[in-house]
Amino acid sequence: MEKLNRVQNPYQDDKIVDACSIFGAMDTSGKRFSGESIIRAIANMHARSNGLGGGFAVYGLYPHYADLYAFHIMYISPKGKKEVEAFLKDHFDTVRAEIVPTRATPAITNPPLVWRYFLEVGKHRLEDQSEDDYVVDQVMEINTKIRDCFVFSSGKNMAVFKGVGYPEEIANYFKLEEYEGYLWTAHGRFPTNTPGWWGGAHPFSLLDWTAVHNGEISSYGINRRYLEQFGYHCTMQTDTEVVVYAVDLLIRKHNLPIEIAAKILASPFWLDIERESPREQNLYRTLRQVYGSLLLNGPFTVIIAHQGELIGLTDRIRLRPLTVGVKGDRLYLSSEEASIRLICPDLDKAWIPVGGEPIIGRLKTSPQRIMVRRKVTADVDQENYSVP
Repeated sequence: MEKLNRVQNPYQDDKIVDACSIFGAMDTSGKRFSGESIIRAIANMHARSNGLGGGFAVYGLYPHYADLYAFHIMYISPKGKKEVEAFLKDHFDTVRAEIVPTRATPAITNPPLVWRYFLEVGKHRLEDQSEDDYVVDQVMEINTKIRDCFVFSSGKNMAVFKGVGYPEEIANYFKLEEYEGYLWTAHGRFPTNTPGWWGGAHPFSLLDWTAVHNGEISSYGINRRYLEQFGYHCTMQTDTEVVVYAVDLLIRKHNLPIEIAAKILASPFWLDIERESPREQNLYRTLRQVYGSLLLNGPFTVIIAHQGELIGLTDRIRLRPLTVGVKGDRLYLSSEEASIRLICPDLDKAWIPVGGEPIIGRLKTSPQRIMVRRKVTADVDQENYSVP
């Protein structure tokens, strides 16, 4: 124990460095930009990770295949690749398949083989089944039934790139400076109670939902059991996986607005609920009764993204940091303000959001592009605080 303590805390001070780094940037005009600035920003928080996980999500990445599902799949053996490709042939129409380009990176050793497939559902799904539901079913089937492989990205016009290494090393390995997107998220991992492996790196993804996370989901067990009732299977051995499946269930399947989903994941304290109007108390009690098993316990900050939207959310008492920055059409979310100012030193505005209140950036087609929700009532009225 003493030897381990010296490794984790060589200066013998009271600080325990176990906080991951997260970063997100979105151009709300929809303009695509290169990953160079995102790589610099996440690398600036190098000390927050330990080389056991790094990754990026990019939106607007594949405009020439924007209507196709882009599967990124890692293979540990040739047998796994052969079985998956046979499965894809039976369940999808494959428009294009290719290895994901990489470059030799000294720090990246023994990586799995990573391929990408651009797929159409076609006539494979059932008549009463949506294409998204069909894709979710097939992703779960591959990840639970076929050995030596896992689908880690399955959305349209977006993709995840991740692995074991510092985030800047993963970016170099996958040549991410050559890609462009209108929305990027990034993560540097410091695993504390789950293994550091390629599939366990962040972001976690399902369809076009992605999540990067700093903290610990101590409610993982009950969250996982609740989600399994709806056909979601956790296979990545990391607590963050439940966040992605929860937002897919709440927002896509149950059609709840993100403002309501945030009140489920980071539910107000009972003491705060009792101070609300009877109408609002009824709403929050109903959410607790229906979705109590999806409440996220433990310290956390998450950055959630999908097409056209970037969302930042902390636990109710903000035990993990989140800083927001705005410059013109750009919205930035980060563990540290320094990383935002490194790539955008002249911000129009920067602030620390209230715990449990979502920061939401949307494309310009939305009435409010960047907003923080202060209040949610029973008929989903909100007081909107927009940042020009």
